[in-house]
Amino acid sequence: MSSAVASRTRPSAQDVQKPRRHKKRHYGTHIFLIVMAVMWLIPLLWSLFTALRPKADTDKYGYFSLGGAFNFDNFVQAWTQGGFPKYFMNSLIITVPTIILVLLFSSMMAFAVSRVTWKFNITLLIMFTAGNLLPPQVLAAPLFSMFKHFNLPYAISDSGNLLNTYFSVILVNTAFQTGFCTFVLSNYMKALSADLTEAALVDGAGIWRQYWNIILPLCRPAIAALATLELIFIYNDFFWPLLFIQSGDRLPVTTAINNLQGTFLSDYNLLAAGATITVIPTLIVYLLLQRHFVAGLTLGSSKG
Repeated sequence: MSSAVASRTRPSAQDVQKPRRHKKRHYGTHIFLIVMAVMWLIPLLWSLFTALRPKADTDKYGYFSLGGAFNFDNFVQAWTQGGFPKYFMNSLIITVPTIILVLLFSSMMAFAVSRVTWKFNITLLIMFTAGNLLPPQVLAAPLFSMFKHFNLPYAISDSGNLLNTYFSVILVNTAFQTGFCTFVLSNYMKALSADLTEAALVDGAGIWRQYWNIILPLCRPAIAALATLELIFIYNDFFWPLLFIQSGDRLPVTTAINNLQGTFLSDYNLLAAGATITVIPTLIVYLLLQRHFVAGLTLGSSKG
């Protein structure tokens, strides 16, 4: 009797089995992403393909051909003729301090406008955001004149002012990039729980300790993502160094390609090799910070 009752109450396999949900296949999204990826890779792959071919073979067979030899002679010649070691060092001197200053100032400002309640926090955030809407080239002439009349000791600047120094490029890039990073970090910090700072305040932690020991470590993915973006922006910047630096031995690597151009004839295979060399540092940094970069971009995407 008991076995009969148990068999009646025991659910059947069909009752236990849940209906399977078919995953939606986003073919349109995949096709769009593949097309965009190919469009972004074509210039880089074409530059690499051109750089691996000698100019003589390109002139003989044409650019749209596979004939001829493939070697790294253009890269070796571009490295020595373009003076890339010196220009890479100049870019390092400009880029690293700028990124540190931008992330430091923007994180402090983002903490002030997102985690501290005071009268002008929204106003300042709007001002920082609105500053990004102004084209930097509009301020080229005023900044050049201001730096020209900003006197410095000759022990610091051989021109006696901010022109022809690394400081001018660092200051301008810091000023223009801080607003964007402040906007991103402030939104990131607003997503963090308010209980963190409230508990720290009850324990007697001051504003600086809340910022440095609690909030800033939690912003590591966002800071890594911004550091990668800022490296690309500042490293690839061509306008400000060319405007403020007149001495050729202080220009960044983006201007080293000018040394590869001839007076009457340009070797485009050599120029492609030089352009490919300049891409390598940013590619290495992105691969090293890829995990943090993706985490910083996708954090909060699943929150409803």
